[in-house]
Amino acid sequence: MNPLPINAVEKISQHVDALFGPGISKALPADLQLEFSRRTGRIKNFGIDGKLAATLRTDGGLALTVFGAQYLLDRTESFVGNCVSPMEDAIPFVSEGRSLFCKHVKHCGSNVRVGSDVAITDGGKVIAIGVSLLAAPVMKQYKRGVAVKVREGLRGRKETDKD
Repeated sequence: MNPLPINAVEKISQHVDALFGPGISKALPADLQLEFSRRTGRIKNFGIDGKLAATLRTDGGLALTVFGAQYLLDRTESFVGNCVSPMEDAIPFVSEGRSLFCKHVKHCGSNVRVGSDVAITDGGKVIAIGVSLLAAPVMKQYKRGVAVKVREGLRGRKETDKD
């Protein structure tokens, strides 16, 4: 297999900066645990402190986990631009892994775009991860429809994965 043309940690840093905003990758530690594909030699996913943080998708995106989003949120101020906050009524449903509807969006970060991974937060704590179906300016204008399709909720994880 051919080695990667650039350093693998540098590649992850560039992905994070491109997807979530410049400077976000400074929060990542230098000792990322990388998992490579045995067949192709490409990076499959990376972890921090033995926990899965994100998976590289085939389309070039990153599929963050709840742990990975919480790690970035705790260590950088600008990651809030990739977050959506629901109203109090929707928090139990979203944390179980159900979709967040437009009428339940309280706050939406400025970096939220259509198809981007977003963290759904409640008071600085990530309760779910999902894919935005609407852009930031439009999300609060609509009163009907799904704003974020949730991929992983905090309560939806297995008992062994909980912190």
